[in-house]
Formats: sequence, C-alpha cells, structure tokens
Amino acid sequence: MLERAWLDSKQEREDALKLWAGEVLRQPITLARCAGDAGFRRYYTVDSAPELLAVDAPPASENTPQFVQVAGLLRGAGVAVPDIRAVDASRGFVLLENFGSREFGAELDSESALTLYGEALFTLLAIAQAPKDVALLPVFDEAFICRELGLFAEWFVGPLLGLTLNADEKVMLEGVFGRLAMRALEQPQVVMHRDFHSRNLLIKADGSLGVIDFQDAVVGPVTYDLVSLLRDCYVRLPAADVRRWALAYGDMAIDAGVMLPVNPDDYLRDFDWMGLQRHIKVLGVFARLHLRDGKSTYLADLPRVILYVQEVAASYPELQDFAAWFAARIVPACKAQSWYQSQPLSDVNVMGVI
Repeated sequence: MLERAWLDSKQEREDALKLWAGEVLRQPITLARCAGDAGFRRYYTVDSAPELLAVDAPPASENTPQFVQVAGLLRGAGVAVPDIRAVDASRGFVLLENFGSREFGAELDSESALTLYGEALFTLLAIAQAPKDVALLPVFDEAFICRELGLFAEWFVGPLLGLTLNADEKVMLEGVFGRLAMRALEQPQVVMHRDFHSRNLLIKADGSLGVIDFQDAVVGPVTYDLVSLLRDCYVRLPAADVRRWALAYGDMAIDAGVMLPVNPDDYLRDFDWMGLQRHIKVLGVFARLHLRDGKSTYLADLPRVILYVQEVAASYPELQDFAAWFAARIVPACKAQSWYQSQPLSDVNVMGVI
C-alpha cells in the first residue's frame, strides 16, 4: 500500500516540491530528476541553483526531522555531510547542498584506492567519535539485529528462491543468528552510519570526501560500518587489503580511544561475523527491493554478497553447519536464477598499505 500510494502521488508531490523550492529561492525553477536510492526519496537538481538538490522524502516512509538532526550530529563531529538550506518537515521537502555525482566506487583504481580508502577510514573514525545520543539514535540491539536477519527468510529464501524452510532449518538459522547478534553486542558501541559504502561516499568538487544517506544512523558495533566499506556490496577488494585495512582501522580506533586494545584475531572475528550478519540481511533487502519495490538492478549485486557469506561462514568452526547448509541448499538455488554469475577475486586492483 505504501509503494502504491507513493506512485499515485509522485507527480503531485514533484509539482508541490517545485513550487516550494521556487518560493524558498524566490525565483521560478525547473527540477531535473537524479538517480534515486534504495529508499522512497527522490532527488532533483535545481536549474538556477546547481549547488543545491531538492529532495522529496514522503513523510509516510521517510523521517525528515531525523535526517536533519542526524546531519547536525555528524556535522558537529567533523563529518562532511550536506548543508541544509531549507526544510518543510511536514511535507518532507528539503533543499540541501549538492555534493555532485562522483561516487567513491566509480573513482577507484590502482592509483586512487589508497588515498580514497584512507580518507574513508578517517571519515569513519569521525563518525564513530560522534556523541552517542540515544535520545536521537536508535540502539542496534538484539531485537533490531534479529529483525534484520529475518529478512533473509522472509524475502530471499522464500519469495526469491522459492524454497521452504523445514523445522530443523529454522532452528539452525535461529541459533546462528543468535550467535551473530551476541558477538555484535559484545563489541564497543559507537555511532554507526549503517550504510557506509561506496555509493554513499561522494567526491566533492574540492576532492574531499562527502557522506550521504546517514538518516538511518544508530548506536551499534564498532566494526559494522568498517565491514560495510571494506566488504562493500558493490565493490570487492582483494582479501589481503581487506585484512590490512581492517587492522589499520582497529589501530586508529584504539589510538583515538574508540575501543580498548584487543587481540587482532578476536578483532578480525568481530569484523567477519559482523559482515556475515550484514550480508545475510542484505540478501533479504536486495530481494525485497526487487520483489516489492521494482528496483531490480540490485539483483546483479547478489552474487557478490553470496560469495561474502560463503567465505566467512566457511572460515569458522562454529559456523560450519550454516556454511554446509548454505552451500548445499541456497547456492544451487541461486545458480539456477537468471541473475546469478560467478564472481572475480576482486573488482579493484589495490596494492600497498595505508
């Protein structure tokens, strides 16, 4: 119902946004639609003010007051988020700074990767050091984590792959999900962007890094955003670089007082298990985007996420039952799908250290 209502009213909302933005800027304007994201927000460039974006964030699905408050929290921590020129929270209209369209992932190559990932890690550290305002930010607790993991069966296993889980499979998954949640909750808890990846990092005109899509920030595990970046659902890095940069960030976080000194193997286990939680969730999210929202481009990214799940699950004795089940039951069903294709060892050739 939410999606249907949004489609029925989108032209009316676009007209209202154009009128509102013109009144704010005190001149007639023309809007041009930009590429969207996974949510229901719609972005437009403004012909007479190219430094701005007009945003339509329907109140039924998007929390504009939260967006504004989180932007202020992150900006106060030194994170480069868009300045907000004007807001009509009741209608979900926003005029904000336009960072441009140079996505982090599109700029990556063997020459730029070290610099870009270095900047991204320092940006991530700034987010992690922001005040943990639990009155503003939801807490990424056990119930939250398990809701996310539930999307795997709800949208990926059943509706997308056409499989039905039996009672033993459900018990097995419940046990694995419980262990993943427990490991996440034992980590230091920090401000977490919750979608810190290559498509939400933009290269600004001055060459610096800007952060977008932060409205779903929570207080949660210190490795969540790190694994979102280094095991990106849209860009695959060489395994050696993932390990090296994960450890480098751990040292940075310890030096900054974000986390206490920790055994590197324990830290990497936290990182791996956190990534497994995220990627199991993402399988459900991408399936939902395709099936419910008609956003089928995400299907092309599923094989990369599937490979992450396989690799991590196979690396830990405690996860062998899940790894074997996933390989025997899920992977063959995936390979039968039209969107499935084998994945390279990495999408980016990166050499060196930060």
